[in-house]
Amino acid sequence: MEPELEHTLHRTPSWSSLGGLEHQEVSFLEQGDSTSWPSPAMPTSPERSHGKERAKAPRWTRQEAMEERELQGLGEGEALFPRLGWDDELQKPGAQVYMHFMQEHTCYDAMATSSKLVIFDTTLEIKKAFFALVANGIRAAPLWDSKKQSFVGMLTITDFILVLHRYYRSPLVQIYEIEEHKIETWREIYLQGCFKPLVSISPNNSLFEAVYSLIKNRIHRLPVLDPVSGAVLHILTHKRLLKFLHIFGALLPQPSFLSRTIQDLGIGTFRDLAVVLDTAPILTALDIFVDRRVSALPVVNEAGQVVGLYSRFDVIHLAAQQTYNHLDVSVGEALKQRTLCLEGVLSCQPHESLGEVIDRIAREQVHRLVLVDDSQHLLGVVSLSDILQALVLSPAGIDALSA
Repeated sequence: MEPELEHTLHRTPSWSSLGGLEHQEVSFLEQGDSTSWPSPAMPTSPERSHGKERAKAPRWTRQEAMEERELQGLGEGEALFPRLGWDDELQKPGAQVYMHFMQEHTCYDAMATSSKLVIFDTTLEIKKAFFALVANGIRAAPLWDSKKQSFVGMLTITDFILVLHRYYRSPLVQIYEIEEHKIETWREIYLQGCFKPLVSISPNNSLFEAVYSLIKNRIHRLPVLDPVSGAVLHILTHKRLLKFLHIFGALLPQPSFLSRTIQDLGIGTFRDLAVVLDTAPILTALDIFVDRRVSALPVVNEAGQVVGLYSRFDVIHLAAQQTYNHLDVSVGEALKQRTLCLEGVLSCQPHESLGEVIDRIAREQVHRLVLVDDSQHLLGVVSLSDILQALVLSPAGIDALSA
């Protein structure tokens, strides 16, 4: 464990002291908001968008937005969203209340009392695996290697994007690799022998450690493994951790920074934003996903106004519709064709408070809010990682986002 984290963590109660596995029904698929929550004991103390030459990705950066706003007579301070306000807030009493809360509760506390999980064997055909992700409405699944008798990784939507990005040639050429490859074949091709250990966590570890691991490793799914059997018990996500904190944190003293505006605190990403034009082909969006390693792209029109949000989860539905050979369709058209159940674009404005932003993200069950001005021009993006970093890690003096 890294020294900065080791010195910050408190001793957490053991899993057995919380009741053990016999008190929890574990069947396996993250059911999101349909799952019930165990009630924890309350503590007493307080992402290059150039792409390939055949499909260069347009960039509408924060610098261009600044120049546009300066031409309109707006000051630099209004555009940059300084973080001085946040640094000041961290010095105030009560700023560490959420940090302590997450240190004093374990991953077991945040696990659903009843859920199910989809697991793929590495010998499964990759096409069937992607179809299974869609059919079950999930974004990732643990991978079981029968030869090694262990979990070796995760299959995610990112893998589907990488397959399309690597093998797509034209609408007239079938992507045989999707039709024929097994998961293990794809892992050998993509990882090229550099197999990294599965990033996981124990149910005994604190939620603080879970937040740190998710953000530090740039992952969105953190398997919770039984320390004895090695079985996957649950998969923790940014969304579930924030919802846990949002529900039970309401019983804690409210820190003053919740009433400060996003503009004052500067929480989010405001520079060198990865975006895509609504007229650009889906292939351009894939280029940006791979090059910039972002999970969603604000979709803007020629005037720079936000008209939608195209996420990695939207891409997986190309498999469901079997349209992954038609990546020349525009992003704008793809947004019109997607089902209503997918995450749309939800926005916030600079004058809204951090508390209002957190409430909206938790209520709408989304992964991010797009920050816009009154004319719907893009100013920034506030993600779950930004919020968890600010609430949980920054008070401990840890900046996992920049690590």
